[in-house]
Amino acid sequence: MDSKLSTKQKIKFRIRKKISGTAERPRLSVYRSNSDLYLQLIDDLSGQTLAAASTKDKDIKGQSGTKTEKSKLAGASIGRRAVELGIKACIFDRGGNLYHGRVKAAAEGAREGGLAF
Repeated sequence: MDSKLSTKQKIKFRIRKKISGTAERPRLSVYRSNSDLYLQLIDDLSGQTLAAASTKDKDIKGQSGTKTEKSKLAGASIGRRAVELGIKACIFDRGGNLYHGRVKAAAEGAREGGLAF
């Protein structure tokens, strides 16, 4: 029987087979740990991270609120950073997580920050 981790890994690989980011339309990758959420805009052609944000950033970590609320702030933060770099659209990579809760909040925050996907 597959463990929860290996099942998630299979889902992650299945997603990554289908999507890839470019310089014009990078991949917005989400990593969700038990305590924090990390977001990266990745250009897969050159293998570079263009922008990153997380719930550990000083301006987000200092605020009170639930993990979901902080995830939304992190999403808005990466949205603003992307707009500053001239990136308007991206491809969303949920990283094997369900599009629910903190992952969904981060996506909504990124949309509010100015990213389209």
